[in-house]
Amino acid sequence: MPELDLRTAATRMQQAALDAVDPAVAIRRHVRREDDDLVVGDRRYILSDYEHVFVIGGGKAAGPMTVAIARILGDRLSQGVLVTKYGHTLGVEAPSCSPHHHMSRIRFVEAGHPVPDQNSVEGAEAVADLAMQATSRDLVICLISGGGSALLSLPVPGLTLEDLQELTHGLLRSGATIDELNTVRKHCSRLKGGNLARLAAPADVVTLVLSDVVGDSLDVIASGPTVPDPTTVSDAYDLLQRYDIAGAGDAPSFLQETPKPGDTAFERVHHVIVGSNRQGAVAAVQEARRLGFESLLLSTYIEGEAREVAKVAAGLVKGVRADSDPVAPPACLVWGGETTVTVRGDGKGGRNQELALAAALALDGWPHVLVMALATDGTDGPTDAAGAVATGDTLRRAQDLGLDPWAALEANDSYHFFEALDDGRQGGLIQSGATGTNVNDLLFLLVDAL
Repeated sequence: MPELDLRTAATRMQQAALDAVDPAVAIRRHVRREDDDLVVGDRRYILSDYEHVFVIGGGKAAGPMTVAIARILGDRLSQGVLVTKYGHTLGVEAPSCSPHHHMSRIRFVEAGHPVPDQNSVEGAEAVADLAMQATSRDLVICLISGGGSALLSLPVPGLTLEDLQELTHGLLRSGATIDELNTVRKHCSRLKGGNLARLAAPADVVTLVLSDVVGDSLDVIASGPTVPDPTTVSDAYDLLQRYDIAGAGDAPSFLQETPKPGDTAFERVHHVIVGSNRQGAVAAVQEARRLGFESLLLSTYIEGEAREVAKVAAGLVKGVRADSDPVAPPACLVWGGETTVTVRGDGKGGRNQELALAAALALDGWPHVLVMALATDGTDGPTDAAGAVATGDTLRRAQDLGLDPWAALEANDSYHFFEALDDGRQGGLIQSGATGTNVNDLLFLLVDAL
């Protein structure tokens, strides 16, 4: 029988999941140096064969990933440029990271996410410039993590930053999936959809990937800058029309085709996924079991509209509570994936906060149950919260405070709802701050014994 309250147990699970997908640990799990050999997965690179070793890339986990690879490369690191989100250069300035570990040779650019800004463009230009310096005698190590699509934004000719911002904002509000959003982004960028590999050719390229997409599709993660692109301009144009994005009628004038499978740009490119949502989810399940819960990992492929996914989650909680199905209380069910939100109101929130709010409505009055929905990077949508926690008592507490959960859901204003409700123990916002990692979202469904 668990001795902790459900909120504390869920927080322990959250930390276990984040520890399991620590980017530096993930790098060291797959990359090591043996004398003058760099071993990456099942491949070996003789560093003395290269004139330069460059490190490039971007994403929310770029900071800790770069620190780890710099420590491994040591004096063989020549130069690097990485782009990350504002406030995400975690550990980069620590005394142990420079100059002994050669971090002084790395330039970091902080930029906008999820909508790119001028720093995104300038950082992407710097990455492109360094990639183009590489020759057949060089090794390029590309570090990619979630958020790279916005952070590495170098618009194609004929498309301004303002145009790209408008397209991105429209797709984010439309409820488009990350696969759909990145299909459009690839054909608007001089780096995405394999174009970065083309710039770095004919150098040897090693891409180390921390996955933040359902199914770990390499061409979708950060829009696949070093991966052949299976999508086409026609696919991107169809999506712009489907979601009625402003300016879609002019799409053929700026969308550009990307390099496809079989292109010579990929002949010397090697990819390794170093961390994923599943690793975090498995660690959360193991922690729940250690805490005394019967625990199951149901799926890491959860997608769909957040408020609709919440109804399914609530149904599973009710099944455990009422029928001990699929496990008997005390129980914990874990999901991984990424939902979407079609924005209808002008409130503040994120997909995980909206999911938690919709779950609270569906679980009203059900005793000893808790739902925690969180983004592993610590920022859910355009907010400073990682997500939110709801219980069967959330609506009663909201009523006592004069809050209207239905109005909050209609306005997509889950952030302010949970902010007012938060007591630190039951329902409320999850305020973890930037975590330094990014492997999609996690959902914990906990049911205690009566």
